[in-house]
Amino acid sequence: MTIQSEPMAIDGEVRGEPADEFVGALVSLSRVMVAVAMRTLARIDADVTLQQFRTLVVLVPGPQRMIDLAKLLGVQSSTATRMCDRLARKGLVARHEREADRRAAWVGLTVAGKELVGLGMRARQHELERMLADLRPGDTDTGALVSVLRVVGELTDEAWWQQWAESVVEGPAEVRR
Repeated sequence: MTIQSEPMAIDGEVRGEPADEFVGALVSLSRVMVAVAMRTLARIDADVTLQQFRTLVVLVPGPQRMIDLAKLLGVQSSTATRMCDRLARKGLVARHEREADRRAAWVGLTVAGKELVGLGMRARQHELERMLADLRPGDTDTGALVSVLRVVGELTDEAWWQQWAESVVEGPAEVRR
């Protein structure tokens, strides 16, 4: 599960202060990764926004209560509910109740949602492989990247794909419209 950072307080003017070299490299890399995410969603002709795709990705570990999903996404519950309404109309998520707690709305991936996430992630992988084809073996430092993933609570690629394989809402789900 990815940790959520605190919202930044904006106090007027934005200053271009350089970060330490490693953080600066990650910030630069984040710009590249957003561009890759946007290009791959366009390439696979996904009828979802980047934020909607992120919602699907957050649901890979399993169904979430709507309030917990909102926290993971860093949005208000009403925003998460509207987003899930749109994704449900597209057949990518399903809402249900659990017998043990019928008050809470749960949302999870459908087979179509799982397939879209897999297609999007595979497209990202191919795009990155293409972009990095000219890297020399000595130019990579996987250990530092894995350490960053561990510190921020993100799964490695192998562990993420294991979760993806089991990510569809199982059993008879009571879908609410």
